Amino acid sequence: METSYKKLWKQLIDRDMTKTELRMRSGISTMALAKLGKGENVSIEVLKKICATLECDIGDIMEMIPDGKDDAIEPGVEK
Repeated sequence: METSYKKLWKQLIDRDMTKTELRMRSGISTMALAKLGKGENVSIEVLKKICATLECDIGDIMEMIPDGKDDAIEPGVEK
């Protein structure tokens, strides 16, 4: 599974907020913001701070995307 933060970036656009403003208001580190920008995993504490700042739920800022490998069915193999 892959993590997508596209919903977070859309939230910022909708609120006319920059990434720097989010970082400063939420108190997250520049490293955490960089990881978010790269779609890398961050701690739940970082996500909680962002949700508290934006007054939203975690599902409003991120989603898990299946990579298809787990669900792939090989030809001739029954599940």
